[in-house]
Amino acid sequence: MTTPLVSLLLLTRNGAATLPRVLASIRSQTVTFPIEIVAVDSGSSDGTVELLRGQADRLIEIHESAFNHATTRNVGVEACKAPLVVFLVQDAEPESANWLARLAAPLLADDPARHAAGGARALAGTYARQIPRSDASAVVRAYLLRYPATDSIPRRQSIADQAAFDALSPAERLAACTFDNVCSCIRREVWERHPFRRTPIAEDLAWAKDVMLAGFDLAYVPEAAVLHSHERPAGYELRRTYLVHQQLRRLFGLATIPSAAHLARAVAVSAITHTRWTMGGPGAATARLAALPRALALAVAMPLGQYLGARSADRGRELLRVRGV
Repeated sequence: MTTPLVSLLLLTRNGAATLPRVLASIRSQTVTFPIEIVAVDSGSSDGTVELLRGQADRLIEIHESAFNHATTRNVGVEACKAPLVVFLVQDAEPESANWLARLAAPLLADDPARHAAGGARALAGTYARQIPRSDASAVVRAYLLRYPATDSIPRRQSIADQAAFDALSPAERLAACTFDNVCSCIRREVWERHPFRRTPIAEDLAWAKDVMLAGFDLAYVPEAAVLHSHERPAGYELRRTYLVHQQLRRLFGLATIPSAAHLARAVAVSAITHTRWTMGGPGAATARLAALPRALALAVAMPLGQYLGARSADRGRELLRVRGV
């Protein structure tokens, strides 16, 4: 077999509903370089494993309880043979046949030797644009379109050194280190020096901070796009938001809702905003009205998760019991 230039790494669990389209899109990519597909499955019971056995070049199976966003990705990268590794979640569908070529292009054009010789900073990774699915709710669509990884303008992200990072505000630190493993491509040799830190979530942000402070740049590549959005229950969003904002506080010092008074105000504003988005969206009035209870539940869950996550990081103890996000 020809040595691959790009390894495409899928982390899966019960993804049979979306994987066939994702795999078909991967196989239809227009590329001039050899690729391989590596998958790490954590206890699927819906036929995902059987599907992957027929299409992946290598499949690693782990127990559901062993899954961790960081260490499981490290296991997957270890099994990859190519110098570039693409991460793609099981429900992120490449939008075009040029997605992979576009995502890898900045890294292929970049010469790491320049960095070693004291020249321009080398690229450690790229990440793709996310486009909401056509059936995304008004609330999900509105939030996703505010996310930096939905912007249409490419950018290169750089941090001069630790002092420059420390001089930024918490929100500016997060913006500088934005990176998303929903769909990204990293240089394997950089990962060998900077593997993902063990963390329940936001392993991509922690890695971005580590490699940028080590002297590397990152690039956002909006012309490489995937269809990706979720309609999660409010309880799940509470737990996930809690973990994310716990990490944002630890990594960047960011507390988006720093007090109980701010929380009360955020819930009130979110309830009004979510109602406006939901009732002002497309579709029949009955469908919009039916979507309103979930929208209002999210108006409580998301600010509460932000508040409790940062507070947990400050106190050094868990305020919610969270598993499996």
